[in-house]
Formats: sequence, structure tokens, C-alpha cells
Amino acid sequence: MSNSKLTRRGLLKTGAVAGAGLAMPTLFTSNVWAGSGGYTNAPTGGKVILGFNVPQSGPYADEGGDELRAYQLAVEHLNGEGDGGMLNKFSSKALDGTGILGNKVEFVTGDTQTKSDAARASAKSMIEKDGAVMITGGSSSGVAIAVQGLCQEAGVIFMAGLTHSNDTTGKDKKANGFRHFFNAYMSAAALAPVLKDLYGADRKAYHLTADYTWGWTQEASIKQATEAMGWETVNAVKTPLATTDFSSYVAPVLNSGADVLVLNHYGGNMVNSLTAAVQFGLRDKMVNGKKFEIVVPLYSRLMAKGAGENVKGILGSTNWHWSLTDDGSKAFVKSFGTKYGFPPSQAAHTVYCQTLLYADACQRAGSHNPCAVGEALEGFTFDGLGNGATEYRAADHQCFKDVLVVRGKENPENEFDLLEVVQITPRAQVEYAPDNPMFAGGELGKCNPGA
Repeated sequence: MSNSKLTRRGLLKTGAVAGAGLAMPTLFTSNVWAGSGGYTNAPTGGKVILGFNVPQSGPYADEGGDELRAYQLAVEHLNGEGDGGMLNKFSSKALDGTGILGNKVEFVTGDTQTKSDAARASAKSMIEKDGAVMITGGSSSGVAIAVQGLCQEAGVIFMAGLTHSNDTTGKDKKANGFRHFFNAYMSAAALAPVLKDLYGADRKAYHLTADYTWGWTQEASIKQATEAMGWETVNAVKTPLATTDFSSYVAPVLNSGADVLVLNHYGGNMVNSLTAAVQFGLRDKMVNGKKFEIVVPLYSRLMAKGAGENVKGILGSTNWHWSLTDDGSKAFVKSFGTKYGFPPSQAAHTVYCQTLLYADACQRAGSHNPCAVGEALEGFTFDGLGNGATEYRAADHQCFKDVLVVRGKENPENEFDLLEVVQITPRAQVEYAPDNPMFAGGELGKCNPGA
């Protein structure tokens, strides 16, 4: 795999990563991973290397492209370049634009291909060959869980990117892993009351679900929340992640008796499945005396853009949206928009925040040692990063904050004005106990410094 250190500000793309045929080790030996300072890849030579592992190909490539833009922006701000963005609004004042602990921030990138084995291989190369002391990124929960496990073995911190499965901070949680993004349970908890108010308690739902960890937990969360308020689940069908034509999955919905279609799809999958549903006339149907409705539990502006007119009026949830008017969001939107010419997506916002949160934890801990960084993040409360008051819960390394319910805008004012915020759901409504059954199994375990 070709992957070399990059220069001061450039983006580096890795070469092709082998697929399923690539054998991956499950354990790392200390002589490979031990670094000076008693932990893996302690920075040397006045620089610290971060690994940005995102989908540059595959169904979530649009999200990956925006993540890379945000990562580059975060590095510039950490190194004192640009306008500083959210550094100036972040409630913690440990960061000062001089890198991290006096080390200049550099980075390498990899292509996850939205495949777990490729993502692990890419992350392994960045750690072993390039000396990355932290790995972050991803737009798939399957990828996030795989890479989080590898980082635990390797003894580096994993700052999860866009991963929405309950399992990431549930049964598959790891001491070296941290998630800023919300999860499927939170989406369901925020959406269900709105769905009941707008569509009623007597509904019959049909689910189409991406067949991997995120889809499974998203479906389970929405079913639990909607059935509790009176909805009936008519059917739930799994769809392969590689699916591009959803016609054969949508057609049976027509005669199923369902009056709501729940699309537990993301990225290009959601664009294609929603398009198929509209082409089959579902949005114009009356079933059981009710107007047929479509719900997309997890939304993003990039998906809305891809789906075009089809998203109008359709409800979902997001972690963040560029139209928010708090000082942190406005600073980030201005900084990102000035550099790239368009507003950031929630994927961009999430990974930018994760980069700042890692750097801030290092500053507060006085070390890049993953155990010191983890201790600084556990129970950390902060504000100014666009989601209001937020806590990194120590019990499972999940961030808890407000959640947005959004809807496709009927009359957008421009090509980016595609979603409107229907409700900002308070943290108290979406929070759950660490022993909630949906997050059962697995142990956080102990931090691994890798040496």
C-alpha cells in the first residue's frame, strides 16, 4: 500500500487498498507498536501526525469528501492558519493555534472504500508506516467499529467520525474509542413524538434497511419508539449496502397495507431508494384512509442535495445543520464557506469537532499518551462547537447533546437551503442509561497505550 508522509498543507491520497483477500492480524506486537515515551507513535521532530481515514470511493464518498475538507481546515486552525474557526468559540481555551503541545500538526489520509477490511488496512498502514498517533474518520458504522477495534489493539486513540449505529458505543465500545456523533437511539427518541403529532398514532410502517450494523440498530430503534406510540410494523426488509437499484425492494410496499415507508438508508443508498419510492408513486398514494408518508431517520444536506425534489416535506434527524445560529456554528460555516465556497455538511462538522476535541484533550492532559487523552475526554463537558452544552460520558465514550429533527424544505431559497429545522430536541429527551438493553453487551475495557 502506498502511503507516505505529506507536506505541510497538502492532502495525500493512498493507493488502492486490498479487499476481502487481505489477511488482517488481530494482535499487534509491542516491538512494532511501542514508541518513545511509553506509548505508540509518540511525536518526534516537532511534529505530530494524525490519520484521516474516510470513504473516498463507495456509496458514502460524498460524505468522505466533505470530511477531508473539514479535516484540512481543522489542521490549519490548529497550526494557527486561517481565521481560527471554532477555536475562538470553544469553551475550552487550551488550544492556542501553535499545533498540539508545541508540535506542528501533519496528516495522512486513507480510503476506507466503505469497506471494513479496506478501512482496517488503511488505518494499520497510517499507524505502522506513517506514525499516526490518532486515527479518525469514516462514514459507516461497520467501518468505524472495525477501525475502533484495530486502534484499541494498536494503542492509539480513535475519534470516530460519522457513525450512527448504537453498537459503536454499545456492545462494540472500546476504551480507546470516542464518538461525538449521535446514534440511532437518539434519532428515534427525537423523531417519534414528531411523527406521532404529524402523522397520528395509528400507522402501519414498512422498513427498508441497510444490511449492516447501522441499519440493524436504526431499524430496531425506530421500531421500538414508534410501536410504543401505537404504530404497527408491517414488514422489515434488509437491503445489501452495494444496492443501487431499489425497485425490487420498493415494489412490494405498494400492496403491503403499509401507509409509511421508513428508509433506514444513508448516503447514495438513501438517494436511490427514495428516488425509487417516488417513481413508484408512493408519495401520491392514499392508504388506509391516510396520505402515504416516507421517513428518513438519518438525514444530511449532501443526501438532500442528491435526492433533489424528492426530499421535500420528508422528516428525519441530523446531528447538526449549517443554518444554526449559535456563535460556534456561525464561525464554522463562515470559515468553511470562505475556504470552499459552500456550507459544510454534518459529516464535516462532526470530524472538525473530533479533531479539535482530540487536540484539546492532549493539551489539557499534557501528553499524546492515549490513556492520558482518554482520561481528559471522559466526563468532559464543553460548549461552543455547535451542539450546545455537550458531555463525553465516561461510561461509554458517547457524547450527549441536543438532536435536530429536520424536514426537506418545500421552497428552498438556494441550492444549499434544502433542510429546515423542525425541532431542537433537548438532550434530556434522547439520553439513556448506560445499561439500556439496546446498548447491552461488551465492555469498555482498559485503555491500551500500545507500549
